[in-house]
Amino acid sequence: MSEFDHREISFEGRRTRVQAKFRRGIFLLPAMMTSANLLCGYYAVVASVIGNPEDFNHAAKAIGIAIVFDSLDGRVARLTGTNTEFGVQFDSLADVVSFGVAPAVLAYSWGVRSVTNLAPGALRQLGHFGWLCCLAFLICCAWRLARFKYFVGMPTPAAAGVIASFIHAFHKGGPLLDVGAIYDWRWSVAWLLLAVALGGLMTSTIRFYSFKDLPWGKKQPAVLILLTLLLLAVIWNFSEIALLSLACAYAITAVTLHLVRFFRHRLVSRTASP
Repeated sequence: MSEFDHREISFEGRRTRVQAKFRRGIFLLPAMMTSANLLCGYYAVVASVIGNPEDFNHAAKAIGIAIVFDSLDGRVARLTGTNTEFGVQFDSLADVVSFGVAPAVLAYSWGVRSVTNLAPGALRQLGHFGWLCCLAFLICCAWRLARFKYFVGMPTPAAAGVIASFIHAFHKGGPLLDVGAIYDWRWSVAWLLLAVALGGLMTSTIRFYSFKDLPWGKKQPAVLILLTLLLLAVIWNFSEIALLSLACAYAITAVTLHLVRFFRHRLVSRTASP
């Protein structure tokens, strides 16, 4: 074998090793996004347990950031062709923490621990009611993730986003709200029932829009780009009201369309029947 052949084989070997390292790096990208999602969920749990007013707001923001990372990991995996069964399972486990455990602990801490206008016995009963409601939210989250292939039921990031957006919107206080948390038991009960309702939406058969069919990689009209930038600017400057409005509008729109389809189907069935 000539000296040139030796050099050619050596070059091919180096190129193969470089390609293998590059391929491993590409596979790491979605895993890094999922790990960042998991980190945000873990931080939200820790901040909720600490329970200071600003910690609640930080926990809510961490859940919001986790939603961003969760939307990126799957999209990056699809763009780079690195979808794996391991990545799917890792993403589901991270979602249970970030969109199940974290918002459940946050909802309980924000809605129960600061209540002051109850007797000790009634406060204990409220605590029992609270952890049962938040446990129901967590179980429904895990249930929804177990059937992720069928896009029915409220997505777990959206349900967690409703809880996080409420806490972020009222972290400075409000009617019957202390600075950073609820202090009136009536609002506490309503808040815990909201968590149960979100759990019910996650396990329902209501179809929610997934945004997966949006042509993100294609050329977009200038008007759409301008509107997107304007929306981001509004969220940046008025995050409290903007995020709460978006989260609630997403949930209410899906429920409203489901009811419209249901009653329209009933009306058509009655009209068609002899």
